Amino acid sequence: MLLTAYLFLLGLLALWAVLEFSACHSKPSAGSSALGNPAFRQFQHDFYRAYFPALAADWLQGPYLYKLYQHYNFLEGQIAIIYVCGFGASVLSGLVSVPLTNRLGRRKSCILFCFLLAACYLCKLSQDYFVLLTGRVLGGFSSSLLFSSFEAWYTHEHTEHHDFPAEWLPHTFSRAAVWNGGIAVVAGVTANAFAEWLGLGPASPSVLAVPLLALSLALVIREWDENHGHSSSFSRVCGDGLRCLLRDRRVLLLGAIQALFESVVYIFIFLWTPVLDPHNTPLGIAFSSFMAASAVGSSLYRLATSKKYHLQPMHILCLSVLMVFFSLFMLTFSTGPGQERPTESFLAFLLIELACGLYFPAMGFLRRRLIPEKEQAGVLNWFRVPLNLLAGLGLLVLHDSDYQSGTRNMFSLCAVTMLLALLSVVSLFSMVRNDPDLRIPSTETEPSGSEL
Repeated sequence: MLLTAYLFLLGLLALWAVLEFSACHSKPSAGSSALGNPAFRQFQHDFYRAYFPALAADWLQGPYLYKLYQHYNFLEGQIAIIYVCGFGASVLSGLVSVPLTNRLGRRKSCILFCFLLAACYLCKLSQDYFVLLTGRVLGGFSSSLLFSSFEAWYTHEHTEHHDFPAEWLPHTFSRAAVWNGGIAVVAGVTANAFAEWLGLGPASPSVLAVPLLALSLALVIREWDENHGHSSSFSRVCGDGLRCLLRDRRVLLLGAIQALFESVVYIFIFLWTPVLDPHNTPLGIAFSSFMAASAVGSSLYRLATSKKYHLQPMHILCLSVLMVFFSLFMLTFSTGPGQERPTESFLAFLLIELACGLYFPAMGFLRRRLIPEKEQAGVLNWFRVPLNLLAGLGLLVLHDSDYQSGTRNMFSLCAVTMLLALLSVVSLFSMVRNDPDLRIPSTETEPSGSEL
């Protein structure tokens, strides 16, 4: 598996470079006027300079998180409980992150993110179970603040303070999405270098992330001004979101698709390490390969929705769900007791990540078109509840039985879950196939981007 992981990483990076080049030349240069404005370029650069170290610090925890808990000799069931607590923290933080950011201020929320994630990483240096549990909870809260705070700060400054055209916003975020993929790949390789090549152990990427957070913190404090959003009571936000869900069956179906699809992805995030690690797989390189596959999927989405091919997000959403279903079907035959086929499992994991690269921009487009802007925060809060609940219950059920047979059974259960997601996609498609608002016009392309 050692050589296989490196070869796949190199191949995926080459494919990503080719697709990015093709995507850039198959659509009109929407950001040409923006790039011709020196003030906008400088503002964008200042944002990236503080935002990208925060992204890199967040990605560094991915490759060796499970391995770290295993290194401290915790059982799989104990590790599952830590992950479940992280999911619970994500639910709570998702409910309060937007109101908190608006009340506290976006700049202060970015500062809070840096402190919370740094505390999360420092907790990983302890071998005490409850300290590690606390760190995972802090990580769940910090992840919600990462995107809600930084991107909200930028959007306000872009439109209100600098008075740049709103049409330039997608240029910044689509570029950030591409850079995010590259940062994730580099983070995986860097984590692998410190943990395995230098032999510093699975806690070393966490230590490495703290200076990046300090850099982001210093830049935010020194260079950013404070801004606030419109405050709304927590009950009103959630109430408006629930009413939107109940009155529009399309939104309800979209929420079902998100909960079913992303809960399976969360379970995959937990399972990939124990499936591949026993077969001498370099975890950081495997993680970078996953991120490269996801980036390839995002590039394919941009290419597919360009003027040249003109596919629609609903079609791509259906394809991504089918790809994950097929991958899970593969995994049920490559992970059973005495039937481990790590190369096939690795291929299936790559296919899941490729599907995620297609899924997230397609889902983001449909959410923006189906959910009124003023109700989006409340609706997304309700979407997260069943998502994290399904993922948490799945992990608890997984470790109720023998691990190897439990892993295979979990992949089978995930395949059934994805089949339900596919039925929901078909139902939604039958309702909206003639809706012009859910189609990308031939003169427009939709920027890609991850929203996990």
